[in-house]
Amino acid sequence: MFEAMLGVEVGDDVMFEDPTVLELQRRCAELFNKEDALFIATGTMGNLVSAMTHCTERGQEAIMGKSNHMFLYEVGGLAQIAGIHTNTLTNRGDGTIDITEVRENIRNPDDDHMPRTKLICMENSHNRCGGLVIPLSHFQEVRQLADEHGLVVHLDGARILNACIAQGVAAKAYTGYTDSVNMCFSKGLGAPVGSIIAGTADFCRAARKVRKALGGGMRQVGVLAAAALYALDNNVVRLEDDHQRAKQLAKAIKEHGGHMAEVNMDTVHTNIAYFKLLKKDVVNAAQMVERLNQVTDEEKKMLGFSAIVQTLAFSETVVRLVCHINNSTEDIEMAVAKLRYVLEEMNQ
Repeated sequence: MFEAMLGVEVGDDVMFEDPTVLELQRRCAELFNKEDALFIATGTMGNLVSAMTHCTERGQEAIMGKSNHMFLYEVGGLAQIAGIHTNTLTNRGDGTIDITEVRENIRNPDDDHMPRTKLICMENSHNRCGGLVIPLSHFQEVRQLADEHGLVVHLDGARILNACIAQGVAAKAYTGYTDSVNMCFSKGLGAPVGSIIAGTADFCRAARKVRKALGGGMRQVGVLAAAALYALDNNVVRLEDDHQRAKQLAKAIKEHGGHMAEVNMDTVHTNIAYFKLLKKDVVNAAQMVERLNQVTDEEKKMLGFSAIVQTLAFSETVVRLVCHINNSTEDIEMAVAKLRYVLEEMNQ
């Protein structure tokens, strides 16, 4: 990937003069079966630019799941920058939100007391729901409802290709039901920087202005677009490796969690595995994260190696594991051994 970035032809992207960016945008428009695409610095910016492009009046409303990344982890940008009101609904066990509840929460456009519903935001794969793949049938339902009420649909598809690999479908199978999509190159695809949004030609034209206003107009950015192109050519098919490795880690937790930890194997769809600690008064998530970052002398003696497993506490009891391109088979085997050792230590 680094070699692909060296010596690549670049130009001024703000002036439509960077050929590498133009090629990346063409490729992604084709991938999502959209008219056009736009290279964006980050996924958070991609979601914000998309929402601001769709919601052209301050105070318009976006409906989304309360576990969606756009609501939880993007610093409230929809409110503090875009002036978009968010109406959040509960995500069900499969990551979806009840379509009847969505329907009931669409505002009456003739009622002057209410914000005007304009946008429905979806996420796939769904990070906070454990990397779950959202069923295509749910996309169909949301699209039909949106069309009935004149709404637009945006997909936070930061990991959309993980969902596609897991389901064995093309990306356009999902994006055919959405007006816009945002995808990150800097997650499972392994590029250092960058995301892409895609939609109609008019959407992308308007989004360029929003991107510029947010400070996202980059110049000779073909060096980053080259990394993204390399990722599309070389790193998509290997996403299945990450999925299988996440299952390996989850299986280790299931087999050795004892009375301290549990994992639902049925929810490990992609490269993300969550496990729950059952006795937070003994060991909570933050303490588990800290322990997995330590190596004791006894552990090193018993395992024959030193290893840390970097994880993230998502609540007092929930810990997230994510597999990615930099994990080797040996890394995963060591992580499995480490998890097994720590869990058995805690179960004593």
